[in-house]
Amino acid sequence: QVQLVESGGALVQAGGSLRLSCVVSGGTSSSLVMGWFRQAPGKEREFVAVISRSGRIPYYGDSVKGRFTISKDNAKNTAHLQMNGLEPEDTAVYSCSAKRTAGSDLIFHEGHEYDYWGQGTQVTVSS
Repeated sequence: QVQLVESGGALVQAGGSLRLSCVVSGGTSSSLVMGWFRQAPGKEREFVAVISRSGRIPYYGDSVKGRFTISKDNAKNTAHLQMNGLEPEDTAVYSCSAKRTAGSDLIFHEGHEYDYWGQGTQVTVSS
């Protein structure tokens, strides 16, 4: 059974940066599409970013495009989300997700398409 563990969430001032990590166990990240979603209090879960199994194809939600970068280190079974230019509106619990797929360059941006989820890590951006 694949398990995902996130880390890196913290309290940061607006304009600052954070790097979230998601470590995969019970499987290999090279066989997984990996995504990040976030959920703020009182709001629906929002797609943030996804990277294909191969690591070649990233895709971002409109609200983070140009500020966030998703990457994947298949040798270390880890995915990262580099977040720059953080804004108070980015405050949320960020969750890592993964989906097994045969397609090396496929991506998915709907939460219901994912098979595995981490517990989440809190990101708080102060103004």
